[in-house]
Amino acid sequence: MANITLLPADRYVVVNKSILSDTDRSIIINLYEPLMGPLAVSLYFTLWNDLGSFNLMSRDLTHHHLMVVLKCGIGNIKLARESLESFGLLKTYAKEGSVNDYIYELYSPLTPLEFFNHPILNVVLYNNVGEREYELLKSMYRLPKIDLKEYTDITKRLDEVYDPSKFALSNDLMDKKTNSILVDNRINFDEIAASIPKGVLNERAFSKKTRELINNLSFIYNIDTLKMTELIRSVLNEYGNIDKNGLRIVARKDYQFKKGSLPTLIYRTQPEYLKNPLGDSSRKGRIITAFENTTPHDFLKIKFHGAEPLPRDLKLVEHLMLDLELTPAVVNVLLDYVLKKSKNKLVPSYVEVVAAELKRANLKTASDAMEYLEKQYKDIQNKEVKVVGKRKVYDTPVWFNKKIEDEDLTQEEEAELKDLLKEFK
Repeated sequence: MANITLLPADRYVVVNKSILSDTDRSIIINLYEPLMGPLAVSLYFTLWNDLGSFNLMSRDLTHHHLMVVLKCGIGNIKLARESLESFGLLKTYAKEGSVNDYIYELYSPLTPLEFFNHPILNVVLYNNVGEREYELLKSMYRLPKIDLKEYTDITKRLDEVYDPSKFALSNDLMDKKTNSILVDNRINFDEIAASIPKGVLNERAFSKKTRELINNLSFIYNIDTLKMTELIRSVLNEYGNIDKNGLRIVARKDYQFKKGSLPTLIYRTQPEYLKNPLGDSSRKGRIITAFENTTPHDFLKIKFHGAEPLPRDLKLVEHLMLDLELTPAVVNVLLDYVLKKSKNKLVPSYVEVVAAELKRANLKTASDAMEYLEKQYKDIQNKEVKVVGKRKVYDTPVWFNKKIEDEDLTQEEEAELKDLLKEFK
């Protein structure tokens, strides 16, 4: 049935399984078209248009209609349809007969938040459009951050305005629906289960979500069943269950060992939900914005006056983001702090010590990391005063333990600040 021949006379009906909007049109063009190509996008919009004014279900149509509208052959239409299916935008049902009948179910695209956090689509988009276009696309969907500290929430609850007894529940209405992004079962789970001794692997370890993760990881990092078995064995816990986060890490590390680097990590900026609200135009606020909107790679490049960072330094940064899972902004704060304290050198052992402190403190934002390191510095100075009776003066970043709103910065500090903020004037 899967190899059924598609003919121009074959009929089809389009069924809308979601609530489609103009925002969906924008997402399809901006995020999906670079992956699928223009013909698949045109087919999606044509099927959408076939729904007519009711927007629920189309009339009976033939594939010759699609050939006329799209100005292409039936073979190309089939390829475009399969592309839509692979990205979860379309589900196809077929019934054979003298004339074959098809049902095309349309689904909404993923939201920008879902898309940019998807383990496959996010990486494929980055690789297809490059860093600059990728960041531009992300910026189109960033929500504005507004400082509400001086405001009071006066929003009324539903029960304060309406009588709840007047509302009746209904389960037969349309809803916003997306379809799963399916990846072929590249991994033989029976073979994995057979190769791991009974009692070591929990028989319920391969849940639906875990299987999906394993297949996605195998797709992204090109891992076969034999290698995946080795990786799974390394992340089994004492109950025989698979540590899913641990599996992600070892899969990435294996890829990193083979390829030498993971560029999509060091070229990432701070996630939107971990950024400070907009509106702080002070010097310190602008420094935080710089930390949040600069990738660790570019931050190192700025600190080294435009020179490309050394591979060993990039590898160290990847370790901070991959193994310790520090956010990009926290990594930038850490780099700025260590470079200043170590005379512009990245000493791995010192970086590890500071990074471990930030990890244990579970810090996610630039401002929190800055406050934490400043407090640690003050605590160290106070201890030295108690022990040796004097305070040693250390080099510290320009934002560190200083009233940077004052104009009495040294020439060196002024130059450092200008370098840091030159992209955010």
